[in-house]
Amino acid sequence: MDRLDVMRLFMRIVERESFTQAAEDMNLPRSTATDVIKALETRLSVRLLHRTTRQVSPTPEGETYYRRCRHIVAEIEDAETAFGSLRPKGTLRIDVHGTLARHFILPALPAFFAAYPDIELHMSEGDRLVDLVREGVDCVLRVGTLRDSEMVVRPLATLEEVTLASPAYLEAHGVPTHPDDLSGGHVMIGFQSSLRGRILPLEFVINGKPRHVALPLHMAVNAAESYISAARGGLGLIQIPRYHAEQDLRTGALVEVMSAFPPAPSPVSLLYPHNRQMSPRVRVFIDWLVEIFRTTTMPSGPYHRQ
Repeated sequence: MDRLDVMRLFMRIVERESFTQAAEDMNLPRSTATDVIKALETRLSVRLLHRTTRQVSPTPEGETYYRRCRHIVAEIEDAETAFGSLRPKGTLRIDVHGTLARHFILPALPAFFAAYPDIELHMSEGDRLVDLVREGVDCVLRVGTLRDSEMVVRPLATLEEVTLASPAYLEAHGVPTHPDDLSGGHVMIGFQSSLRGRILPLEFVINGKPRHVALPLHMAVNAAESYISAARGGLGLIQIPRYHAEQDLRTGALVEVMSAFPPAPSPVSLLYPHNRQMSPRVRVFIDWLVEIFRTTTMPSGPYHRQ
């Protein structure tokens, strides 16, 4: 095997966490894969992989070598694509806000793969800050106002936010019509933002200015699905993007309150490193994302949730 194929094999072993599965992916005998990696470690004079009977994982040196291999292989694949008539191909790594992905991205992916069948998408979910260069992520999709001078931030859309509660909660606590009404015994479900490192207060735009209200709470969560499930159970007021509540609003599981004083809309942004040469597969994916959100009507506004 030439060095490029050795790199591809090593990358596949790390990604599959298995010599057997990686060898099958590359149509090699497992014994050949084992011998190739042993020879690689001997040549580099370093141990690259931890091996157990159940799992294979990279050593710290293996992590570093894996990232370098991934960069080299991606550069070669992109160069071949750029100078030929080949379709974009290779592995694309993105990190997204989970509910956003499930609502906007996943339903449209069959059409994307039909157009670009040689792209392999690896998608992780979260709202934390991601070190794109160190973690090898190509781009990140986030909701909310972001401040990161090291990244290119491309606005895609804004999400209309709503204040919601269950019918059972409103029966027990009354229906607030103005944020001033919330001092009369209302509670909220806390949302612990891993990005901000704190529980977010409720927010209302009054006469064009945002007002933040931190209500008492019985519980706090850090996942969107738990947040909305707790609201269905009558545990307090919540604020989420309207798209995420469409089904609950239709069925009556949740009710919108204080619609005259909505939370500020939240921007949706795509982030990627400004000093990284954009590969063809990243470029077509970004163009596809822009089109997905362009065809969705969302309100805009001067204020954004922090």
